[in-house]
Amino acid sequence: MDVNAAVAAAAAIAGVLTGVIAMLAFRWSEREQRRPTRTSLHSDPVLPPGVDTVLSVLRSSAVVLDEADAVVKASSAAYALGLVRGGTLAVEPMLQMARDTRRDGEIRQVELDLPRRGTGRGEALAVSARVAPLGSRLVLLLVEDLTEARRIEAVRRDFVANVSHELKTPVGALSLLSEAVMDASDDPEAVERFAGRMQIEATRLTNLVQELIDLSRVQNDDPLEDAEPVRVDELVAEAVDRCRHQAGTKQITMAAGGTADLRVWGNRGQLAAALGNLVENAVNYSPSRTRVGIAARRVRVPGGDLIEIAVTDQGIGISDKDKERIFERFYRVDPARSRATGGTGLGLAIVKHVVASHGGEITLWSAEGQGSTFTLRLPEAAVAREARDRAQQHPALDEEAGQAVNEQSPYEPLPAPEVLP
Repeated sequence: MDVNAAVAAAAAIAGVLTGVIAMLAFRWSEREQRRPTRTSLHSDPVLPPGVDTVLSVLRSSAVVLDEADAVVKASSAAYALGLVRGGTLAVEPMLQMARDTRRDGEIRQVELDLPRRGTGRGEALAVSARVAPLGSRLVLLLVEDLTEARRIEAVRRDFVANVSHELKTPVGALSLLSEAVMDASDDPEAVERFAGRMQIEATRLTNLVQELIDLSRVQNDDPLEDAEPVRVDELVAEAVDRCRHQAGTKQITMAAGGTADLRVWGNRGQLAAALGNLVENAVNYSPSRTRVGIAARRVRVPGGDLIEIAVTDQGIGISDKDKERIFERFYRVDPARSRATGGTGLGLAIVKHVVASHGGEITLWSAEGQGSTFTLRLPEAAVAREARDRAQQHPALDEEAGQAVNEQSPYEPLPAPEVLP
């Protein structure tokens, strides 16, 4: 009986000890769960409600830093700009701004030039950084990319400066010539000579103003709002007729040819002005008794056929260093020759904008002393392409398809080649 009592007492004591140990283990586990760890310290700062959603729709690059300068939240744009690398803010001036703002709570803003990531050319990335406190422990950094805005502003300043210079030249010449006419009022020959010069300068001023208007129009308007199928033959005929007198004066032969019955989709007025500028340049920069050719053809490419219109001359040619800048506004390969021919330096800039707005491109081949070839590549009009494809599939409907296309734009074939004496 005493043995059984001893066993029962030992069992009771063991049960009590087991319960105590289990309770202590449970309390210790709870304490360990509540104790902050290194990981919990890093993730403890939680963004205020709604902030995450707001940051995701901002156009600016957003970075949220905690009290240890660790990145809590960063937008994809921040990574793309190279602001955040390896979970830390990689731009030291911005990091210092964040520390200062965390210390005194003041909002700070600064503009910085950062090196472009991945380019070995030292190009600067212009940004505007703004730092503000976010709650009691977090700091918000917003970065706006100003590179494109600065580029546009530089282009605008250059454009205004160039326009001012170009306008000042003929206006000053007209002022001087008018004084010369007044001083030579008793000399009919001098008056006639000065009046002729005034006429030339007035024409140059008129052309400059008109080309400025044309350039502004092609930049601001959407040419495809009033788009229609445009016959390439008609564009070529208009360009040839525009330069007929000038080419005849220099005894330049003009030949138009290539594939007939081609159509492009776009604004007829803008396309005619672009092609006319190319042909006019070819005539202006070609020596006497040379040849200027205009040819069109269809080029098959994946995704739809293109129409190529090439303007070739036998002029002075363009050097390699000038080819990169030939389409810039007011840029002239030979300024002295441009003034002699009345050029404004805007013609090729207009051509480039017109072609780009029509979904095409312009290419240049040139060699000094051998001439140049400017080639326009424009999408073919869908109405012409569909009618041609249908005619190829059903030869019996060829005549009907041709009539359907011609209802869009009457066709009068341009003689090819057309030669001017």
